Amino acid sequence: MEENTRQHRAPIYEALEEFREARVVPFDVPGHKRGRGNRELADFLGDRCVGIDVNSMKPLDNLCHPISVIREAEEIAAEAFGAAQAFFMVGGTTSAVQSMVLTACKRGDKIILPRNVHRSVINALVLNGAVPVYVNPEVEDRLGISLGMRLSQVEKAIKENPDAVAVLVNNPTYYGICSDLRGIVKVAHENGMMVLADEAHGTHFYFGKGLPVSAMEAGADMSSVSMHKSGGSLTQSSFLLVGPDVHAGYVRQIINLTQTTSGSYLLMSSLDISRRNLALHGKEIFEQVKFLAEYARNEINETGGYYAFGKELVNNEAVFDFDSTKLSVHTLDVGLAGIEVYDLLRDEYDIQIEFGDLGNILAYISIGDRIQEVERLVSALTEIRRNFSKSKAGMLSQEYIAPDVVVSPQEAFYAKKEALPRRETLGRISSEFVMCYPPGIPILAPGERITKEILDYISYAKEKGCSLTGPEDAEIENLNVLK
Repeated sequence: MEENTRQHRAPIYEALEEFREARVVPFDVPGHKRGRGNRELADFLGDRCVGIDVNSMKPLDNLCHPISVIREAEEIAAEAFGAAQAFFMVGGTTSAVQSMVLTACKRGDKIILPRNVHRSVINALVLNGAVPVYVNPEVEDRLGISLGMRLSQVEKAIKENPDAVAVLVNNPTYYGICSDLRGIVKVAHENGMMVLADEAHGTHFYFGKGLPVSAMEAGADMSSVSMHKSGGSLTQSSFLLVGPDVHAGYVRQIINLTQTTSGSYLLMSSLDISRRNLALHGKEIFEQVKFLAEYARNEINETGGYYAFGKELVNNEAVFDFDSTKLSVHTLDVGLAGIEVYDLLRDEYDIQIEFGDLGNILAYISIGDRIQEVERLVSALTEIRRNFSKSKAGMLSQEYIAPDVVVSPQEAFYAKKEALPRRETLGRISSEFVMCYPPGIPILAPGERITKEILDYISYAKEKGCSLTGPEDAEIENLNVLK
């Protein structure tokens, strides 16, 4: 960014610094009163941190109806991301994704989307009663992972559902796979439909060079950006971006339906500071991230057994582009499920990676990594291959199972239901979610028929140690089904 832009500013952070220096006497919430009322908390987090854990007040603006420093920070963020409007989100990208869907759809509206979406998307359909039209992604046979949406698949879905109001796209998937976003935007807009992008894992697209196209650059109408993932802000802080043809006032109303009225200034200031850092230094930062990921990919592939995949997957169709900062590694060829490698890295080598599924792991390379840690990861994977590898006979690999959607998520979630032992639910309609978390892509969602393939997958995932979440029964021995 040029020095004559506003990107060197961080209005919320600046206002908090002024507030700190003013030594204001607090007779408002929060009740810990700058940490004095909870010394254990202050000692744990630090006086500097709890001292700016404050409530909305005139000098600090109000997240629900910003008119001063938050408003200015939003305008500067919009400029940085190339958006018409940016909203500070303190409920995570889940809140941003749900706000997108709630803005675009109402009860009975159709929305076209890939089935390998984060649960937050389907949760939004439970809330507003919109009806999903799934474009089932292809599966990469060797890796077992779901790919992007082919443009031809989206065109077919639009032709068959001309009354749909929106198309939602993952940009990228958890594994770094990108669809033809520009092409999807063009065909959707030609048919009067909005385009929503889940960019939970794509913050760096806006600031790096040689990376896949960002949603705003591609002309999408709305985008949810997990600044806390690759952007360096605090966990639970995100941006919701909108284009010029979206009514920003209405979006604010939608956000205020569910987002807290007590926005955390720790989260908001972290967004403000992190945006400034990326706007001023993002190109160099993400060039280094790409270098580290590529270095790790090459080293892992040279060790043998593993397959750290990258841009060689690109085919301009289901894999239109690939995010080269993603270090995704296929593990089945060493006879270990991804979740088993995940556990070994943590338990034996004190290395915490992002997730492991049945056949792959993802080690998140980002703004805070150094070459030393990457080399330690590569070394640990080499030792795991040498010390723990076994035959891969009988191992499941496929991460995606095409759903049989019978009723809408909202109808199923609120319907009369009964709990049955898992193995007795074959052929019944689920009223709840089952998913491995992370990545949080449902194996089963409300309104979908329970098949033998799904039941086998759940049993296998439990056996391998995947963290399964979603159902009322935490042990997932029982599932709720429609009566």
